[in-house]
Amino acid sequence: MSAIEVTADAASTWDWPLQHNDGVVKVHNTKEKFEVGLDVQFFTPKEIEVKVSGQELLIHCRHETRSDNHGTVAREINRAYKLPDDVDVSTVKSHLATRGVLTITASKKA
Repeated sequence: MSAIEVTADAASTWDWPLQHNDGVVKVHNTKEKFEVGLDVQFFTPKEIEVKVSGQELLIHCRHETRSDNHGTVAREINRAYKLPDDVDVSTVKSHLATRGVLTITASKKA
């Protein structure tokens, strides 16, 4: 008996704990590009790390304990997402907008 590899398509939605709409993020995956926007409004650019390992996108956000109006809070998020096979991982870029949306984009393979 031999093992058969199980494959899966990249998801068209991602689970992101800080996202509005019950934590569901819509992934835009067209013939030309891949794009996703994540709500990271509680983190500064220095507290966000985006990496690519193979076809996986790794996102780590962390800030130390802070005081707010309700007491103290510390946040940490680690997520790994499978990128579609046709994404050129060497073109992955991230940008943090002033409103706290982290946009991750990549071109498709030629």
